[in-house]
Amino acid sequence: MRLQARIEYDSLSHNHRTILETGRRQNGILGDGELKESSADLVIRGLKEAGVSVVCALPESHLKPVYVKALEDPDFRYIPVTNEGEGTSIAAGVWLTGQKAVMIMENSGLRMATESLSRLGLTHGIPVLLLMSYRGDLGEPNWWGVPHGITMEPLLNALRIPYVVVRKDEDIVKAITNARRSADTSKYHTAVVFSGEVIEN
Repeated sequence: MRLQARIEYDSLSHNHRTILETGRRQNGILGDGELKESSADLVIRGLKEAGVSVVCALPESHLKPVYVKALEDPDFRYIPVTNEGEGTSIAAGVWLTGQKAVMIMENSGLRMATESLSRLGLTHGIPVLLLMSYRGDLGEPNWWGVPHGITMEPLLNALRIPYVVVRKDEDIVKAITNARRSADTSKYHTAVVFSGEVIEN
């Protein structure tokens, strides 16, 4: 599995590798913080307790430690995607095989994934578990991050996606396992969003 992880890492696009290695996007914008290592460990633990075996991801700076840990962990199959709509569709396909997947992304990706999520959830009853960073939360230091916060919760509500915003380490594992359980029970999407104390500036 280590060899598989190495091969998968080597096959990642340059942009994916750049973000994983440095936390910077190719356009030079530097992330202003990322999930604490201890918080990232709890996310990985939560995913394992929830039975997740496939991680679909479009890396960004806030959740960088989670992407790195998931890629290197032999218990996960890590699938890099080119956009969030593609990632949610792959995660849905994994669910159809009887396995459990997660889509990890920045909350801005919710706008890109809206059509995919609408068709998968509302039309077909195929659930996707979403893990997102909360760009645009109160205290956001980047002007470009503000719209992500303005649109995220209204979009989640419009899509009828239950979600929880996690701001403390002690809530991480339970939030992920509860979200996975609710997705399986309702046959509909759920989301866990990270902000507050779990992000280290």
